[in-house]
Amino acid sequence: MTASIVGWAHTPFGKFDAETVESLVVKVATDALADAGISAEDVDEIVLGHFNAGFSPQDFTASLVLQADPKLRFKPTTRVENACATGSAAVHQGIRAIAAGAAKIVLVVGVEQMTRTPAPEIGKYLLKASYLPEDGDTVGGFAGVFGKIAQSYFQKYGDQSDALALIAAKNHKNGVANPYAQMRKDFGYEFCRAESEKNPFVAGPLKRTDCSLVSDGAAALVLTDSETAKTMGKAVNFRATAHAQDFLPMSKRDILQFEGCTVAWQRALAQAGVQLSDLSFVETHDCFTVAELIEYEAMGLTPRGQGARAILEGWTLKDGKLPINPSGGLKAKGHPIGATGVSMHVMSAMQLTGQAPEGMQLKNAKLAGIFNMGGAAVANYVSVLEAAK
Repeated sequence: MTASIVGWAHTPFGKFDAETVESLVVKVATDALADAGISAEDVDEIVLGHFNAGFSPQDFTASLVLQADPKLRFKPTTRVENACATGSAAVHQGIRAIAAGAAKIVLVVGVEQMTRTPAPEIGKYLLKASYLPEDGDTVGGFAGVFGKIAQSYFQKYGDQSDALALIAAKNHKNGVANPYAQMRKDFGYEFCRAESEKNPFVAGPLKRTDCSLVSDGAAALVLTDSETAKTMGKAVNFRATAHAQDFLPMSKRDILQFEGCTVAWQRALAQAGVQLSDLSFVETHDCFTVAELIEYEAMGLTPRGQGARAILEGWTLKDGKLPINPSGGLKAKGHPIGATGVSMHVMSAMQLTGQAPEGMQLKNAKLAGIFNMGGAAVANYVSVLEAAK
């Protein structure tokens, strides 16, 4: 690969009534440039990841990045969208600009503000990332979509409620050490496993602790070519990137297989010249706990139908053989749609440079895998990162 991450910024994720899409974008853009030690005039291109779909009244948001500094005026700036994988779509677009020789330094920003939207509207807007002729009337919005997936998985492979609760408990425990996480509370397995007034069923077998949070937040990266990166203060290199887009209707595929996820992982690992077992950790898209469970299988960690084994035997804990979501994942960190993929890259870059927050930092993290997903395994993005030597 020709691209490297040389700077980053990340707001806390949460509910911020005093913030706007514009203020969040300006903050991370300004901070990422400062972190990279460059000025706005050094930027050749800007890519903004912003899903929106109705969450914010302001659309056509690419130019909001220019509000960070007058020197960004007239820079090529584009907004991209690919549902919940919007952030990674923006990152990969920036890498293409560098690989094509069209830009030397690219500023990538991901943002979403969701919490000002009334709850019934949230479900409606999120369902726009499903195939409306088939799923548009799903009760519970996207939670209802994944509730159906979980129900089908349980019918085929048996009740996996123990595994889902363990995944939720793991990610919430990991999130305690992440100062950027929206929910920094260790709920424990028993709370996540039991239905209660505070943890009711939301859709199918999924309880509240199985569902990621509605969030506001932003994250940003500064990308450059690997030669230029050698002159910078720090650098994290892309060993590989892969993107596999699948059919939107779930009726056209086996939804329990997440085949696009498998294809993206296979392409990225082959391009990087590594195996899954070579990775130090993975940040994966746990929009719902059942998604993380199926992703264990899709990435090749376990055979089909045996994803529960990875969490039941502790493989994916922070001290396991392949830590999954040491940041707390979407489950604890939050899921501001357009920011999520960029956040995953920031969290991974922190780990690889030894700059993750105390308690979150893994020992000797050398190689990171990232999986960011849009829709129900429709847009599938994988990145493999390593610290510059």
